[in-house]
Amino acid sequence: MSSTANDLTARARIRDAAIALFTERGIAGATVRDIAQAAGVSSGLLRHHFGSKEGLRDACDEWALARVAELQIRFTESQAIGPITPEVLVMQQYLVRSLMDGSPRGLAMFTQTAARGEDWLASTDLKTGDARAFVAVLGAMKLGMFLMRDQLSAVLGEDAGALPGYLRVLRASVEIFSQPLLTPEQADLALKTLDRHGNL
Repeated sequence: MSSTANDLTARARIRDAAIALFTERGIAGATVRDIAQAAGVSSGLLRHHFGSKEGLRDACDEWALARVAELQIRFTESQAIGPITPEVLVMQQYLVRSLMDGSPRGLAMFTQTAARGEDWLASTDLKTGDARAFVAVLGAMKLGMFLMRDQLSAVLGEDAGALPGYLRVLRASVEIFSQPLLTPEQADLALKTLDRHGNL
């Protein structure tokens, strides 16, 4: 069967509907029928394009992973935050859900992010004795903001996963990262204490 513009449009609609439902309900909570209905297609057409729900999930993970890589490369090159579009918000929420659900591609996303982080770290003047741990913990700290969306929303009084609450969270994170929370003396003492524990 040859591909047509309508095939490609249907494929994208199915993917977008799946991402929205997977994000809202989790992988187990979103059925093929629900996804097809949300996309305005038949379950048969969904299976034609993706084979199964797992095949669709793989395609969603792959698409989101590619978008994350694109955004990371753009940030590394420009050091500027790009436009915060509804697509960016949905993709971020989907990837957080993917990690929570134990998706292999979610783990791959985090692993690739850490690898790119090491490249970025090498281009800076930041100092660390363990580059892999530095970027992995930094990534986990940033993801924690989105994993704790409900808790942040409750404290802030607005949805931290949607504008303007999302911007409020990002602004706070920029302010945190823009200034040291420890004096050099405090950091040196803490590192020496950790080193002593490591030598026990």
